[in-house]
Amino acid sequence: MTTALATATKAATATDTSENLRLIRRAYEAFHARDVGALLATLDPEVEWVHPDGMAGYDLGGTKRGHAGVRAFLAHVPTVLGGMRLEPREFLADGDRVVVFGEREVTSARGRTARLSFVHSWTLRGGRAVRMEDIFDTVEFHRLIES
Repeated sequence: MTTALATATKAATATDTSENLRLIRRAYEAFHARDVGALLATLDPEVEWVHPDGMAGYDLGGTKRGHAGVRAFLAHVPTVLGGMRLEPREFLADGDRVVVFGEREVTSARGRTARLSFVHSWTLRGGRAVRMEDIFDTVEFHRLIES
């Protein structure tokens, strides 16, 4: 009986992990397509959207809450940057967490482009992302913005 329960638990966990990976991949596809509605569909209405405090000087740091906070954040980004494209490279999933390693191609308002590494840590619950934390080198990002 214990073996059957363990097998069932592993199967359920594998299904949850696959669903979580699909959800996060859809979030990146929506971001790439600049489809804010599709992105928000992957996020819990009370999502925490977290960026390094070191970006606060550009109003890009700290925690934005809910769909309204994410919308406001995304609307503000073009006032600071000329463009950005995310390229997720590796997805690691365990339970309700998905961690993504990737690069972003960022263009400053003045037209300089650089490739910067990122780590995104996603927490999921009930089929939606409840937290996304963006981790990156803020010093390099500042240099690009100011160039």
